[in-house]
Amino acid sequence: MTVTIKTSEEQDKMRVAGRLAADVLDMIGDYVKPGITTAELDKICHDYITGVQDAVPAPLNYRGFPKSICTSVNHVVCHGIPGEKTLKSGDAVNIDITVIKDGFHGDTSRMFFVGKPGIQAKRLAEVAYEGMWLGIKELGPGKHLGDVGAAIQGFVEKNRFSVVREYCGHGIGRVFHEDPQVLHYGNRGAGMELKAGMTLTVEPMVNAGRRHVKLLNDGWTVVTKDHSLSAQWEHTVLVTEDGYEVLTLGANDR
Repeated sequence: MTVTIKTSEEQDKMRVAGRLAADVLDMIGDYVKPGITTAELDKICHDYITGVQDAVPAPLNYRGFPKSICTSVNHVVCHGIPGEKTLKSGDAVNIDITVIKDGFHGDTSRMFFVGKPGIQAKRLAEVAYEGMWLGIKELGPGKHLGDVGAAIQGFVEKNRFSVVREYCGHGIGRVFHEDPQVLHYGNRGAGMELKAGMTLTVEPMVNAGRRHVKLLNDGWTVVTKDHSLSAQWEHTVLVTEDGYEVLTLGANDR
């Protein structure tokens, strides 16, 4: 397993990429309204990333992925391909953004509600969000990856939801997905010991029903097997000498 430790210069570039990714999510929120298609959201984000930010949308053509963002609606767990699906009031959609700037990646996702959310969808998103932050707060030199997963799994299951196990967070830097894998379940003290200079994503996928998922025939879209709702949030995080620094905070997080 090869894990890259970023130099101070590389960390600064990761901060820039992370901020740009967060800015895209801040921008797109006003467009998430009934009647818009996920393809239209993709075009708005693509034009913003390439035209305004002078950056590159990392998902586009990544291993054949055809669009610039991922849009995962309702029971779609992750990697939803933007298309002609029209959003309607009550939908919950995860928008996942990764930008490349000066050779470095910033990766973040956020839940958006179309109109007024249902009670279960709102609670599910809140639990997924809190679970992500509990995992992030476990990061620091000398801690273990299992500490992150245990914190997330314990909280999510206490709230009677489930954590997806087939997909996880990851190291990130010059490469979109690098070591280590960041599982969102596990045991404290297990797994790799963290070191300052690592950058990785924490991005738990939380299902309202059972944890089991299915990959659709397009080779990308992952859905819940029982058709229950799913929610996800994601941040890119730097492990620092005394803890962690979140590189993808949005305007409302600051």
